[in-house]
Amino acid sequence: MKKYVTILIIAIVSATSLQTSTAQISVQDIEVLDTIYANDQKNVAMFFPNPIRQGITGSENFVFTYNREKQQYFGLLQATPGKESNLLIINDNGSVFSYIVQYKEVLKKLNYFIPKSNTIGNEKPIIDLPNNLDPVVPHFDKKKYYERFCSYLVKRKQRIRRIKKRNDGILLSIENIVFDKEELYFVIQIENKSSLDYDLNFLNLSIQTRKKGKKKSLQNLYQEPNYIFNVPSKIKENKTIKLVYVFPKFSISNERFVALELNEKNGERNVKLKISDAYINNPN
Repeated sequence: MKKYVTILIIAIVSATSLQTSTAQISVQDIEVLDTIYANDQKNVAMFFPNPIRQGITGSENFVFTYNREKQQYFGLLQATPGKESNLLIINDNGSVFSYIVQYKEVLKKLNYFIPKSNTIGNEKPIIDLPNNLDPVVPHFDKKKYYERFCSYLVKRKQRIRRIKKRNDGILLSIENIVFDKEELYFVIQIENKSSLDYDLNFLNLSIQTRKKGKKKSLQNLYQEPNYIFNVPSKIKENKTIKLVYVFPKFSISNERFVALELNEKNGERNVKLKISDAYINNPN
């Protein structure tokens, strides 16, 4: 009888220990992600222990920018109002970091210094290949990046002092000029306040030299955009559209200015807007 009681006590103790151990493992397996808050008025900087190789947000109302050409230790997060999302960061050594991101109108913290201990794991290592084969390098979709960043810019509230010009009910204005990854993003707005549709022939940007005296000719250097976003062929009456032109980074002297020329197809409602060097050389 004593032997039976002893065996029973051992069994109860073992079961209790197993339940306790299982409960501890379950608690340890629950991973709580930190939340990073951002808005469209300020840049939130995130500094990592190794250079950033890749940064991905789960929603278009969050944009994480970092240097893709020359890897650096920090990136900038901005957000527009919307539902919370997530941010996934991969460092150049394969370390993976994951965060919840939320829009917040008032920010108490603008800089986050991320320790190595915050990593949630490491990428799967690249399989060794024969010497005559090159490892597969992840493809960076530049067009997709343009689309997401331009879409974010047209929704963003940030703007420079509005530069505008009107002609016969057609209002052309520059909403913002943004510098990102060695490129300038021109956020442009066209308003058709007339009673007729506006058929767009072309919208060109050029660098022009200011005239000095009667004998000086006007030099016109057309700038070819790297990417154009949301440019329509027609603007309906009483409608407004926003579009983005992306150019390689450039600067100008105070003897030059940038001319944005809007031309109507089969019409004369043309608009020419001049942008001074102060705005070009000091973008957002």
